[in-house]
Amino acid sequence: MPISEEFIQELKIRTDIVDVISSYVNLKKVGRNMVGLCPFHNEKTPSFNVSEENGFFHCFGCGAGGDVITFIKRAENLDYVDAVKFLAQKAGMSMPEDYGDRGITNLKNRIYEANREAARFYHKQLYTPNGERALEYLRKRNLSEKTIIHFGLGYSPQSRYELVNYLRNKGFTAQELIQANLAKQSQRGYAFDRFSDRVMFPIMDLRGNVIAFGGRVMSDIKPKYLNTSDTPVFNKSRNLFALGFAKKKSFGTLILVEGYMDVIALHQAGIENAVATLGTALTQEQAMLMKKYCETVAVCYDSDDAGRKATERAIPILRDAGLKIKILNVPDGKDPDEYIRTHGEQGPARFRMLLDKSGNDVDFRLGDLRKKYDTDITEQRVEYLTEASRIIAELDSSIEQDAYLSQLSEELGAEKSAIKNQMLRFMQKNTRKDRIKRQREIQDSMLARYDKVNSEKFYNLRAANAEETLIALVMLHPDVADKIFLNVRPNQFVTSFNRKVYEILKKHSENGGNFTLTDISGEFSNDEISQIAKILAAHPRENDPDRTAKDCLLVLEEENDKMTPEEIAQADTTTLMKKLQKLKEKKK
Repeated sequence: MPISEEFIQELKIRTDIVDVISSYVNLKKVGRNMVGLCPFHNEKTPSFNVSEENGFFHCFGCGAGGDVITFIKRAENLDYVDAVKFLAQKAGMSMPEDYGDRGITNLKNRIYEANREAARFYHKQLYTPNGERALEYLRKRNLSEKTIIHFGLGYSPQSRYELVNYLRNKGFTAQELIQANLAKQSQRGYAFDRFSDRVMFPIMDLRGNVIAFGGRVMSDIKPKYLNTSDTPVFNKSRNLFALGFAKKKSFGTLILVEGYMDVIALHQAGIENAVATLGTALTQEQAMLMKKYCETVAVCYDSDDAGRKATERAIPILRDAGLKIKILNVPDGKDPDEYIRTHGEQGPARFRMLLDKSGNDVDFRLGDLRKKYDTDITEQRVEYLTEASRIIAELDSSIEQDAYLSQLSEELGAEKSAIKNQMLRFMQKNTRKDRIKRQREIQDSMLARYDKVNSEKFYNLRAANAEETLIALVMLHPDVADKIFLNVRPNQFVTSFNRKVYEILKKHSENGGNFTLTDISGEFSNDEISQIAKILAAHPRENDPDRTAKDCLLVLEEENDKMTPEEIAQADTTTLMKKLQKLKEKKK
């Protein structure tokens, strides 16, 4: 483990999982657990459970789970070490001076430092003869000197070695620059600059660290934008451009735009709650990240077909995150940057008026739908009303539904009751679909059909269930753990993921350690810890753990003794008879 077990034990003693999670989730006592609405997905019925007794959480809706460290990793978008630091600070503890293998932490620190130096280098290049064209480009976009400095904008020289040489002279190795994605490796093994002859946009995390860059060409060369690939400090699906600035000025609403220049133009215009994705379509992680800082997201994508399709894709993602949605349409197909520049001094005020008048996602969908039909023709009017009632059926609020039914009735002279009846039919269908979908999800979960963490479980269901029971016994009944470790060898486990968990628990036992999720969370990814939490949630404490352990061992022995179809096909009669006799003896 990268942090000593003694420190983790002390942190566990001083940290109450219910107290920590209660600052994010409204929890209520239900039986032996605390229950609330999951903070990691949008839900109406609480399925998020916290076991104070066993120190873990598990959501039966989305599958998220783990210990208090895992929760902070997810909730605050931190890695393991930073999550431990976060909790240690809350508990009034100081991180140890030296905690084991600092390899990953040191690498991340070096990447942060390299990115910071690169940002300084790019910014200085703007004011050299090489950067004249880039500086002129930014000024033609009406960016002030103050804005250029505020966002740390820069220029990457045309030469493919200037940044690499500069950072090598600062003491960084070629491998560090490649791992930071500031450089690439040539076929001959040389490191060369990833970005060349581009206007540079530093991307910062919420703590102000430069974690990545976006580079824009000033010509028609493709790609127009080039972004840092994922690195140990950067994941493009989990970050947003300028969120560190915007969250301070959100006042309950964030404006989601398409590009860096749109964000910068809005911030310069005094509209400082704008953010953008980082070269990808909106992700669930980004929506959940915004949910931490606002209640409403105003989507302001381009008005072309690609922009409208991106808006349609974003709507369900934002709704699933529990966010309210507004759709901001900029006239004449302009983007926010163009619109503000076109209207000069009036640009910011006009944009704010657009924002104030913007409708929600239902208005957007109904408006798009209306364009497909000529409602003066009876047949098309009926089709429009039918499709519109389908959209209204998806709304959660009956008051909101009634308002749209009245609006449609008044607009098209149709009986409100008739539209409502059609809406209710769609709601019944949706309810049936949701019920069937939920039943399928439960069935798939029981059969492990789509288990990404333990993909072998589906083909070895009986063995995997026995393995999971043994894991739960070890973790929930430490008094029988030594006996289980003595009688069950790791190589008797059929599935590799469960074997890995069992081996780590056994190693902790040999080192005098404990078996809670907090003790082992540093050795697993978030998804893996969620899987272990799911195992614990599915196995309440046993009345007779010894008997259960013996039954599980028997199952594993039987499963290990099974012959594959290929082995059966190649075996002689004597071998098959011996196998059958062995199985009969075990069952007696």
